[in-house]
Amino acid sequence: MLLLRSIFFTFLQPGTVTVLIPYWLISSRGTGLASSDQPLRYLGLPLIVIGASVLLWCIWDFFSQGRGTISPIDPPKHLVVRGLYQYVRNPMYIAVVTILFGEAIFFMSVPILIEAGVFIVLANLFVMGYEERALRRQFGESYERYSETVGRWIPRYRSRDN
Repeated sequence: MLLLRSIFFTFLQPGTVTVLIPYWLISSRGTGLASSDQPLRYLGLPLIVIGASVLLWCIWDFFSQGRGTISPIDPPKHLVVRGLYQYVRNPMYIAVVTILFGEAIFFMSVPILIEAGVFIVLANLFVMGYEERALRRQFGESYERYSETVGRWIPRYRSRDN
């Protein structure tokens, strides 16, 4: 059942942000310039693939390690601190932004670029205003130690002495 819930929330949450909304943006009023005579647009494809790979890796870690889903209403039961989470606390949000930037480049779409900017602001507000408080309540001291050593968005340099 956990696997089905994980798949459902993957389609519902990042699927909406990275597939449905961009599709709506580029299909409404012809805002995207997806012509094949613009080869630079293909620079967006690696960003889409990297972002999707990171996102799926993180979803798998939530499923297999955390025993939960990416949804705030069905969160992991265990704090996930390995994999990409040992470098930054929010790799899924970074992955979504990476996908959106890739799509903005691939479709040459300013509206998708604006969506990426709005997503960055909203994700930051959500993480700082709700998610971190909820994680502190749920995991206590272990989350405190984790947040002191791992950066929210940018990896922190750690010397070999640590």
